[in-house]
Amino acid sequence: MPAKSRSSGSSSSSKGKRKIHKVMKEHKEGTLKSGSGKKVKSRKQAVAIALSEARKSGAKIPKKKKS
Repeated sequence: MPAKSRSSGSSSSSKGKRKIHKVMKEHKEGTLKSGSGKKVKSRKQAVAIALSEARKSGAKIPKKKKS
């Protein structure tokens, strides 16, 4: 049985991690803005924006599980 070949380039999960890290850094610096142009103050909203942007960039990030 042959070994699985790995695809070249970065995986979508690492792409997602990079995007989330970038957005959270913007939030920490105070430069992250919402769609309406206002500064984001809440960490929860910053996480939501980060996940949304990561999904738009093509990262495979699962949706929030509903209980």
